[in-house]
Amino acid sequence: MEWFLQINPVFQAFLATLFTWGLTATGAATVFASKSLNKKTLDAMLGFAAGVMIAASFWSLLAPGIELAENMGMNAWLLAAAGFLSGGIALRLADKLLPHIHPGTDLTHTDGPKSSMKRSTLLVVAITLHNIPEGLAVGVAFGAVAAGIPSASIGSAIALAIGIGIQNFPEGAAVSFPLKRDGMSSWKSFMIGQYSGMVEPIAGVAGALFVIYMQGFLPFALCFAAGAMIFVVVEELIPESQKDPSNIDTSTMATMLGFAVMMILDVALG
Repeated sequence: MEWFLQINPVFQAFLATLFTWGLTATGAATVFASKSLNKKTLDAMLGFAAGVMIAASFWSLLAPGIELAENMGMNAWLLAAAGFLSGGIALRLADKLLPHIHPGTDLTHTDGPKSSMKRSTLLVVAITLHNIPEGLAVGVAFGAVAAGIPSASIGSAIALAIGIGIQNFPEGAAVSFPLKRDGMSSWKSFMIGQYSGMVEPIAGVAGALFVIYMQGFLPFALCFAAGAMIFVVVEELIPESQKDPSNIDTSTMATMLGFAVMMILDVALG
């Protein structure tokens, strides 16, 4: 751990988001071990991911953003609300303007504008869109530590990266298995599944650099990332995890477990 603490903060963010990408790839690699993924298992995994993201949005992003805004003499409630809602609006606009397919849905059902792109491409577009705020959040967290923000800690940033990585695992599986079920080879399904996490290191480095060189925007950036992540949870993860009435209780308990795991990580490490 000592070596990690001594390296450049931007490189820390890069390594942390490589880790989150790696867990996306690990989730996608489960396609080699099984021909299909049990729907109840997938619903539980998506519910768990939702719980992790809800907890991370508050403890690692929104609460520190509000505290930092207060310390900087800003109108904390106004800035938090503006940043949080802006994150959701940005994701809604992306959903509206870019054609995509949500994980767990029928691959014949396309959201957004009509497109001639392959269904596999549309599925990756959806996950990639939703991975951008996750990578950004991790980068912003490490950038805040580098900027010397009192409310930021390296432990909290690491906890956020671990939490995002854990919830990326089911996302990788949610991409690869539908592709395999649609007739694609295991290898190609895996490769497309892990591509969706490739954007996180890029977003992570961008987030860290942004915070280090534009510290005045950090409170807004933290709340923006929180809003974007909550949008993904409410618009996609929870609805998809509870589509099957027989799995609602399982996915709900998995959501609570995910929330508890992320809360423990943040409190223990932060």
